[in-house]
Amino acid sequence: MRVLVTGAAGFIGHELCRRLLAEGEEVTGVDSLNDYYDVSLKRARLERLNGARGFRFERLDLAERATAAALFAGERFDAVVHLAAQAGVRHSLVDPLAYVDANLAGFAHVLEGCRRGRVGHFVFASSSSVYGANHRTPFSEHDAVDHPVSFYAATKRADELMAHVYAHLHALPVTGLRFFTVYGPWGRPDMAYFSFTAKILAGAPLQIFNGGEMERDFTYIDDIVEGVARVVRKPPAPETGARSSPATSATAPFRIYNIGNNRPVKLMRFIEVLEGCLGKKAVLEMRPMQPGDVVRTCADVRDLERAVGFRPHTPLETGLARFVEWYRAYYRV
Repeated sequence: MRVLVTGAAGFIGHELCRRLLAEGEEVTGVDSLNDYYDVSLKRARLERLNGARGFRFERLDLAERATAAALFAGERFDAVVHLAAQAGVRHSLVDPLAYVDANLAGFAHVLEGCRRGRVGHFVFASSSSVYGANHRTPFSEHDAVDHPVSFYAATKRADELMAHVYAHLHALPVTGLRFFTVYGPWGRPDMAYFSFTAKILAGAPLQIFNGGEMERDFTYIDDIVEGVARVVRKPPAPETGARSSPATSATAPFRIYNIGNNRPVKLMRFIEVLEGCLGKKAVLEMRPMQPGDVVRTCADVRDLERAVGFRPHTPLETGLARFVEWYRAYYRV
């Protein structure tokens, strides 16, 4: 296949590129290399891809309409995996317009490129954040997701709705993937596990919100990539008689899947495991609940397992140990 991966210098994007290339696919990677976090880390990820047979990289900003149109006019893709986005719940509190540009305008430009280019399967990254104020867990793709509690989550839900429209109107096969707290080597410095590691090693206090009464469905990067790679090869068809649901459509080739570990971990247990991997105790600073945050996430992954025969399984202890090993080597600490 000829696959376009957007956000190719990102955490998930570069690992997915490596996986697809190893399987013999031709991959075009694009990324804007913005400075939301350390650009040198993004460049280091690209170095792992440069020179690989079948890989080509372009630096461009998909929020620019003409640039996105030229990308799709110049090449035909069998599949597009759209991972490029402005990430981060907390950052959306201070710079919401960055999310309008990347997550709404950029997303629409890629959708239109897929339509014009007759792409065989459009796969995009959504987020567990869309579940927002939902209290019932595990979170199911068939639950209503009408009450996001952050602007980031609202843009991701808007992406799902826009994607369904294109699937319905243009018969574009679309799959959205709701990722649950992805972690692992080569990860994002703005994520808690990454910043906690840096602070513990430096002896700086960790800000612990909601008195530590938080749970997250931590999902290891290899499990995410395995799920995405399998989904790419399974474009959906309209589901005859499908119930009205955010996950399915009776009128369009459209599906939504959760990708999560299905085993939420309490924040204090997470810190305990990280301390063990680092061989050093954390200094804790208790804080109230953050605006836009949620207390618990947990993925129902039965639909994913039925569709592609896979469910994430890496234990937190294994995944964090691998991350710490990489972190010490990369930062020489």
